Amino acid sequence: FQDADVIIEHETRTAPIHQGYIEPHSGTAMWNPDGTLTLWSSSQGHFNVRDQTARLMDMPVSKVKAIPMEIGGGFGGKTLVYCEPIAAALARQSGRPVKVQMSRTEVFEATGPTSGTHIKVKLGATRDGKFTAAEAHLVYEAGAYPGSPVSPGCQCMMAPYNIPNAWIEGFDVLVNRPKSAAYRAPGVPASAFAMETAIDILCEKLGIDPLQFRLLNSSEEGMRSPTGPVWPKVGFKETVQAAIDHPHHHAPLEGPYRGRGVASGFWRNNTGPSSAVAVVHPDGRVRLTEGSPDIGGTRTSVSQQFAETLGISIDDVNPTVGDTDSVGFTSVTGGSGVTFKTGRAAYEAAQEIKTKMRERAAKTWDCPVEDVEYKDGMVVNTNHPEQQLTFKQIAARQNATGGPITASAGVNPAAPARPSGTHIVDVEVDPDTGKVTILRYTAVQDAGKAIHPSYVEGQIQGGVSQGIGWALNEEYFFNDEGHMVNSSFLDYRMPTSLDLPMLDTVIVEVANPTHPYGVRGVGETPVIPPLAAISNAVYHALGVRYSELPMSPSRVLEGIWSKNGNGKA
Repeated sequence: FQDADVIIEHETRTAPIHQGYIEPHSGTAMWNPDGTLTLWSSSQGHFNVRDQTARLMDMPVSKVKAIPMEIGGGFGGKTLVYCEPIAAALARQSGRPVKVQMSRTEVFEATGPTSGTHIKVKLGATRDGKFTAAEAHLVYEAGAYPGSPVSPGCQCMMAPYNIPNAWIEGFDVLVNRPKSAAYRAPGVPASAFAMETAIDILCEKLGIDPLQFRLLNSSEEGMRSPTGPVWPKVGFKETVQAAIDHPHHHAPLEGPYRGRGVASGFWRNNTGPSSAVAVVHPDGRVRLTEGSPDIGGTRTSVSQQFAETLGISIDDVNPTVGDTDSVGFTSVTGGSGVTFKTGRAAYEAAQEIKTKMRERAAKTWDCPVEDVEYKDGMVVNTNHPEQQLTFKQIAARQNATGGPITASAGVNPAAPARPSGTHIVDVEVDPDTGKVTILRYTAVQDAGKAIHPSYVEGQIQGGVSQGIGWALNEEYFFNDEGHMVNSSFLDYRMPTSLDLPMLDTVIVEVANPTHPYGVRGVGETPVIPPLAAISNAVYHALGVRYSELPMSPSRVLEGIWSKNGNGKA
């Protein structure tokens, strides 16, 4: 920090909060006469269900079949087994199928919330607004067993910025509370809350517009991130510029107790093994079986990539999520990775179908396969352009030209890309009740390529909604005996549509060069900036900096009373 003209230090705390999915955990198990086990459950990864249950039951994975059911929300909380092994043990003992389902209270108390956190940040910058150094110390609650998401919290909090000198350390702390679990961008909203509110404080001291500061210090391709790796193509600067250019940034905000805040966020994205199987029917339609449970419209986004590769209509693709005996191993639906990794599997399967269709056409025309070109859903003899067959024509004669046309692909693609976003929010605070009202919200995000734009918008709006709940209302309350006292949706306050304005979204597309269609995951980035953006907005509305979340009415009132010298209630 010796080169810094301005140094600020900031400290934040967040409470544990739950993913808040509407469907509780449940699992059904049945033992078959041949000693195999069949499981039915809603999860973010039925291969995980198979593998974890097999391990707990001390049996080979090949003797366990997990069948995925439609899922009523997950957000990271349904990547582990809870009910399935219990149902399996009871079914084996009783000789009958058994279903185990949690109550809502059991969901809150026995399935992981995200970690409570305590974070300290120190930032240094020159007078002209360039970062010189940054330091952070992150303490995350793991619950009763090790394994908080402190690592991604460390990896992502400074990632949007070019910081020449950085020191980040994280601590995974065991406490006598429920074991933490993944929750949408695990660990990162809390660390971004610390970093992005600290930047707001720094910008105020420097007299620099917060968005211009981010533009000046943004990470770019070829730069080294604060945690070490060199950045590939990233779109952070483009999201900041889009926020600067947006009418929201320039709109007047009049009236007392109103404020505007901005914040940015970054998510690392995940990839992993993924599989897809395609079967071409004689009528030209295709059954596409994938291994990723669909929790965000990915059956459609994966099918779109498959159809685009073949040059056929999306209406001719029938997607389904296969059980663990019907498709190859596929890692969990998480980390914003499915459209990237399973889309790549579908792309490779489509390439195999294209090759087989060229072979069938070559056989029909009695010509070398090298002379046959596949283009726009048709095959053409390059030496005799009048010889053409459509996808459906080849499908209709597949048995006569060599048998059924099927294809499969198993991939583990690298470089899932790094999405980022920048948010602007306007709030109004009621000084008598402490209630914070969101007046306007704009979320800008780099999607790489929006395969299904309205689904991308929905993911962004959903992430923002959860971030608003985290910022303003949600937290676990424990009494002096360590019991959770708000384990119901009546007492655990999540936002509803009545608490939110229309959430404006701006999709920026900076293509990911490692994917055939430029895909970057979108699901987790939008939950990262809201905590800090709303906190910064409340500060500019009241002149009170709230460093502990949630900013519930009682906490907001205490801040107002403290500022006015009235003490606390």
